[in-house]
Amino acid sequence: MEEIFEGTLSTTAVYPREVVKRALDNNAAALIFVHNHPSGNPNPSSDDLTITKKLKEAAKSIDISVHDHLIIAGDEVYSFADHGIL
Repeated sequence: MEEIFEGTLSTTAVYPREVVKRALDNNAAALIFVHNHPSGNPNPSSDDLTITKKLKEAAKSIDISVHDHLIIAGDEVYSFADHGIL
């Protein structure tokens, strides 16, 4: 597990290029993305959906699979894989 980006209360800048770089540096074959929603609402925002698509495409371009993207909100967890989004 590696923390790559840190955000504010309401936003985080995520750069697929940096994710790809770290995946290659670690010889990753697959990735799971995780972030939190301090609001307590585990449902993905439109920005969450957009960045997940970009990250998946970036990983796919270098033959790395994305297994899941998890959103942690208090005691709840939203899995993109379980909801058929990945």
